[in-house]
Amino acid sequence: MLHNWFECKIRYEKIAENGMNKKVTEPYLVDALSFTEAESRIIEEITPFISGEFTVSDIKRANYSELFPSEEEAADRWFKCKLYFITLDEKSGAEKKTATNVLVQAADLRDAIKKLDEGMKGTMADYVIASVAETAIMDVYPYSAEPDVKPEFPDADKR
Repeated sequence: MLHNWFECKIRYEKIAENGMNKKVTEPYLVDALSFTEAESRIIEEITPFISGEFTVSDIKRANYSELFPSEEEAADRWFKCKLYFITLDEKSGAEKKTATNVLVQAADLRDAIKKLDEGMKGTMADYVIASVAETAIMDVYPYSAEPDVKPEFPDADKR
C-alpha cells in the first residue's frame, strides 16, 4: 500500500513542569491524499489530546518509503534512517546507489538500527545505512479505513 506522508506542525500552549504556560510547536506525521485531508485528519486526531486552542502552523510532504512502528512501551521516539540500495548497472558494471528514507520507532539509536535491520530482513536488495537521526515527530497517524464503511463502487475491482 502506497502512503502519502505529511508532516503537520501543531502550535499550542502547554503547561510546563514549572506550571507556567508555554507555547510549543510539535510535529506529527499523517497519512493523507492531500494537504487539505492532512489538515483535517491531524485536527481530528489531535483534538482529544489538547485542551484549549491550537493551530496547524505548517504542513509539508514527508518522503518516507517505509515505516517500522513498534508496540514496545519504551519505543517512544522516531528515527529517520537514510538507506542506500545498491544495484549493479548491467551495461557498465558500475554500482549504483539509490537513496531512500525510512522511519523507525525505537527507544534509542541502537534499538533503531536493530529494528531497521529486522524490518529489512525480507528485502532481497543490498543496502547500506547512511545515517540514523532522531526526529522531533511526536506521533504517527497512518490511514485506516473503518471496517463498517462500504466502498462507493463495490464492483469496481471486479472488472
